[in-house]
Amino acid sequence: MNHRLAAPTPPLGWNSWDCYGAAVTEAEIRGNAEYMAAHLKDYGWEYVVVDIQWYEPGAVSSQYRPFVPLEMDEFSRLMPAVNRFPSAAGGAGFRPLADYVHGLGLKFGIHIMRGIPRQAAHAATAVKGSYATARDIAHPNSICPWNTDMYGVDAAKEGAQAYYDSLFELYAEWGVDFVKVDDIAASRLYDTHLPEIGMIRKAIDRCGRPMVLSLSPGPAPVPYAEEFANLANMWRMTDDFWDRWELLLDMFDRCENWQGRAQPGNWPDCDMLPLGHIGIRSVDGGGADRWTRFTKDEQLTMMTLWCLFRSPLMFGGELRDNDEWTLSLLTNREVMAMHRDSDGAKLVSRAGDRVVWTTSVAGVARYAALFNTGEAELEVSVSASALGLNAAATATELWSGEAWGTVEASGSLAASIPPHGAKLFKLS
Repeated sequence: MNHRLAAPTPPLGWNSWDCYGAAVTEAEIRGNAEYMAAHLKDYGWEYVVVDIQWYEPGAVSSQYRPFVPLEMDEFSRLMPAVNRFPSAAGGAGFRPLADYVHGLGLKFGIHIMRGIPRQAAHAATAVKGSYATARDIAHPNSICPWNTDMYGVDAAKEGAQAYYDSLFELYAEWGVDFVKVDDIAASRLYDTHLPEIGMIRKAIDRCGRPMVLSLSPGPAPVPYAEEFANLANMWRMTDDFWDRWELLLDMFDRCENWQGRAQPGNWPDCDMLPLGHIGIRSVDGGGADRWTRFTKDEQLTMMTLWCLFRSPLMFGGELRDNDEWTLSLLTNREVMAMHRDSDGAKLVSRAGDRVVWTTSVAGVARYAALFNTGEAELEVSVSASALGLNAAATATELWSGEAWGTVEASGSLAASIPPHGAKLFKLS
């Protein structure tokens, strides 16, 4: 099967990391899934993703407890911690939780670390479908600098592919639709782990169930763009993104570097949306339990850039605590249609603090995003010709719904933009 068919449009969903770190529980997953089904599914949101360390019984925050025992089956495969995921009891794994999410009309995802558990390698436990043991295939010099759970898998070893095949056979049995693989797209110690990405790709193709493959963390190297496109559905352009203006400002450079690479089935990923109520049990990003530190203008800038660029959208806050403003950012039908259907996002101009991007839906509309990355209000303008308009068009600002009048083919589109703010126009 062509792996690109798993994600013909950029995936939209919720991920537990920004609010619960490594310590999310089954009740919290179910509650956020119920909210998504009730309030967001109608707008295209569908993935519910359990982030890191669901196999760690004692996880309490985003700070990992080093070298602790992990839940594992006899074939060296990590299993959900039953004290946190009660429906996983009796070896059921994530099947009951996935069934529940599917019953809401949604899709279910999990996070995994690349590699094989260190405890499996030390104990030389079995690998399903191979005479090799975990010790035989582990690459003890291939470690993650920020988490002690795993060794890399040596692709040259007999049994290495069998291990990954057995993992994804299990995930297919559970009903997994989306897998986020971490410590693989970029590494502080090594280059991109292309051999393990290749084994994972092969394992998904063999498991009989379509799954979206998401690679973390970034920055994924642009020179490997072809390899990423041939093996995965999304890959992170950045390290973990949090609610700090300097990280959002930096994303303009990253989008510029990756422009032209988004296509059906292949989505350079700006990372999660740290919106709403975050940090409940996550102490990353320089904050604790909080409402997002982004101002409303910064939130509009982030949503405008992510949506026009067609990044996957993974909401990071506790959905059940959303206020009307936060919900409105996720349920703007015109913006969601641009995110789903547009093509060809590109930077038009960047002069000082004035930034303009554009994209279009063929035969329907052109879109223009006007950004002000500075500290004072600015007039930002762009000529119709620079946007590729060859006839007069009616402009509407999509976040406010405000009619902006007509832009003549020989004229320009202009607006006063607040500091760190954005306006997003549909020209039709």
